[in-house]
Amino acid sequence: MRTTPGSTRSWLRAHLLVPDSILAVVLTAASLWWIASAGSGMEPGWPRSVPARPADALNLVLAAACTLPVALRRDRPLVLLVAVCVPQTALDVLHYEPGLSKIGGLVLLYSAAAYRGLTLSVAALLVSFCAYLAGPLARAGAPSWTDYVAVTTVLLLCWVCGRARRLRRAYLSELVQRADRLERAREADTRAARAEERSRIARELHDVVAHHVSVMTVQAAAARKMLDTKPDVARDALTAIEEMGRTAMKEMRSIVGVLRTDGPAERGPQPGMRDLPALVEQMREAGLRTELWIEGEPPDLPPGVDLAAYRLVQEALTNSLRHAGPAAHAWVTVRHEPGELCIHVEDDGRGAAEDSPRAGGRGHGLVGIRERVALYGGVLRIGPRTGGGFEVRAQFPLSPLRHSPL
Repeated sequence: MRTTPGSTRSWLRAHLLVPDSILAVVLTAASLWWIASAGSGMEPGWPRSVPARPADALNLVLAAACTLPVALRRDRPLVLLVAVCVPQTALDVLHYEPGLSKIGGLVLLYSAAAYRGLTLSVAALLVSFCAYLAGPLARAGAPSWTDYVAVTTVLLLCWVCGRARRLRRAYLSELVQRADRLERAREADTRAARAEERSRIARELHDVVAHHVSVMTVQAAAARKMLDTKPDVARDALTAIEEMGRTAMKEMRSIVGVLRTDGPAERGPQPGMRDLPALVEQMREAGLRTELWIEGEPPDLPPGVDLAAYRLVQEALTNSLRHAGPAAHAWVTVRHEPGELCIHVEDDGRGAAEDSPRAGGRGHGLVGIRERVALYGGVLRIGPRTGGGFEVRAQFPLSPLRHSPL
């Protein structure tokens, strides 16, 4: 069950009431014992010319009223401090023995400084000054300046200790909140990294499976048609299906091996633009008449761009194989320009129907192409080709991206 901050505070308040109540009872008992033992001696602390009155029931009640409110010192410290000033002043005016009643006011002053803001804590300090200095003014004879210095020192010491406790608690609370924020940020980064990794692996698996399965499907259809009339052609198609299946299994094993934690992953070089001639040859064997033109001197491409460009050509040719029709031609043009890689894949097939994934770019493969090109700051155009057919154009910047200052 998840606890809310309000319920946590209530739980802490209820449990802290017990030690506060014990403190109030002990302080009250000690004060009453002090009064009962003092008899009619002179009041310690402030000088006075009139002897203290004998202790009676009113004396005990007033003394208890000065210390019992300590039990609720965390809830209303300023209000209780003002309320305690009344019996304290009454004890001074009636010349009763105060006992330990002054300590109750010091505890409430400390609590106001520790659990309330600066304004209320300063108000509590002023109230304490007035309460501790008002009593002697009602007596015959004024205290010396050393007594005022002593009282002022004690009150300031209680107030400073309370403020230090509050500042330390606020500092620790800020550290805890900052640690919580950092933990949440770390968890969010971890979730984002996992999502990105899942997306990357999903794109790789889709590209591998979609391409090879599409080629195998076309080869199997050709083998089925030629099985009776041209068994040699059917045998070659079945051989191509076998090789394509092994290649697909090898690539899938390489990708899925990254996810294994019980042993070293089977790693192999990722395909790149250097593998385009083999890809074109596979498409020709699958029945798609494909031509490849490479213009310019091929530079050393970044690994990410190299893989993204290859997957783009692979997905575009796979779509042409699946949707363009048996009599379609496909052309792949790769231009290596200064600071840019341009790829153009087109076919003269049936084009794209309105409800086809080719038309709206809603297929997973085309979505993966868009994500790959956008990841490297490229520009992509997918749509019908002028004169019939379908085309895919992409431009990958090879120079470092420059961000304009905000």
